[in-house]
Amino acid sequence: MAEYFDKIAHRYDAWYQTKVGQYVDRTEKRLIFSLLKSKKGLALDLGCGTGNYTLELYKRGFKVIGADLSLEMLKIAKQKLPNVPFLRADAYNLPFKDNTFDLVMSITMFEFLKEPEKVVSEIHRVLKPNGEVIIGTMNGRSLWFIFKRLKSIFFETAYRYARFYTPRELEKLLSKSGFKEIESRGVIFFPSFLPFLSLAEDMDKRFNAELKSLGAFIVVRGVKE
Repeated sequence: MAEYFDKIAHRYDAWYQTKVGQYVDRTEKRLIFSLLKSKKGLALDLGCGTGNYTLELYKRGFKVIGADLSLEMLKIAKQKLPNVPFLRADAYNLPFKDNTFDLVMSITMFEFLKEPEKVVSEIHRVLKPNGEVIIGTMNGRSLWFIFKRLKSIFFETAYRYARFYTPRELEKLLSKSGFKEIESRGVIFFPSFLPFLSLAEDMDKRFNAELKSLGAFIVVRGVKE
């Protein structure tokens, strides 16, 4: 998968500048940072890609490290944040000591893991006691999921290789590794190619808890015991 993401790194990063990309980005970030309780400390952006969330965490005052397997993604991330450490790292075997981080955030990485339980265990290991984890993925039961799956039949996209989750599946992943205070939310209730983005965004703000199982993007939060 790293080779595939090397190939699409610049196209992936440029998508965030499109109208739909901007809508998705601000909607997902609104949800993620409404769940996040940590306000400072050392954060790991695991599966950081081109540094989108690394940059956001940095702006919010965190000391942050970005980690990813794609060298091309990391090169773009480093251009955005020259003073932040970025490293090529395997999520199954993180190169950090136990109890290192106050926060581990992983956005749209778990879709591409064969053994997510091992990665959650590693996240638990490197978090400090009472450290916080935030995981965001695509929802396997959303309208957007159906659209992306159909598109991937005809065009090669990352979603051809992805595994999607439900909120309950993410909650179980954290629970099995000993996390507490687990909660989940969802946003983006309509496929983004619809022209009614303002209406969709209003629904995202109102119903991210009640309709979370229908959201295209789901987030789970937990705390290390």
